[in-house]
Amino acid sequence: QVQLVESGGGSVQAGESLRLSCGAYGNGYSIYYMGWFRQYPGKEREGVAAMDTGGEIIYYADSVKGRFTIFQDKASSMVFLQMNSLKPEDTAMYYCAAGGGSWYPHNPRPRDFGYWGQGTQVTVSS
Repeated sequence: QVQLVESGGGSVQAGESLRLSCGAYGNGYSIYYMGWFRQYPGKEREGVAAMDTGGEIIYYADSVKGRFTIFQDKASSMVFLQMNSLKPEDTAMYYCAAGGGSWYPHNPRPRDFGYWGQGTQVTVSS
């Protein structure tokens, strides 16, 4: 079983930065890809950024390209989301996710990620 623990959310002004962190804890699991999703109230979760653990395949939603960067630290089994130039429309609950099966790197689907963190709120004010 895998437990994902997130940290780093908060409230910032537009144009500022935040870094989200996610650690994977547990035994006897295989994770092949990790990512970040966000969810607006009343909406479905949408993929923000994702990568395979080999670091060769990386996905970004068009709305965050050039502003957000996903990266990992394999030694500590952590994945990060560096969010720069934040906008009010980035306000959402952000979730770390991981999977050990197969996924669509061009459009990550929540159902392909079997492990989820508890979520961390990001609020950007104008």
